Amino acid sequence: MIKPKLIDHIVLRTDLYRELIDFYCDVLGCELERETPAQTGLTQLRAGGSLIDIVDVGGELGRVGGPAPGETGNNVDHFCLQIEPVDELALKLYLQEHGVEVDDFQRRYGAQGMGRSIYLKDIAGNTVELRVSQ
Repeated sequence: MIKPKLIDHIVLRTDLYRELIDFYCDVLGCELERETPAQTGLTQLRAGGSLIDIVDVGGELGRVGGPAPGETGNNVDHFCLQIEPVDELALKLYLQEHGVEVDDFQRRYGAQGMGRSIYLKDIAGNTVELRVSQ
């Protein structure tokens, strides 16, 4: 029987390829894991035990999926990144300093039960939930 333990990876298709990579590395703290040849248009970022694949819609892989998602047709509803414990106010201020609009932390149900999380949108319009690990 299959028992998933965590999110292995997600794939985000975008026409803001380099900018999105910079956002996830510079603002959200991910690290570059692997880049494929430029014509493929795939970069994989390490987010703890998981990966975030950034796919350029102009590259080989991205063209297969059609045009970039728009304001009314996002490629993902949202995904959740579990993060290390952090001061909630400090995190909100940090995100706002980087031009990220956020609401308040709320208690929500996730893979490890109830916990505190906050939603934000990345620069390509994808919704990201940051969940504080317990």
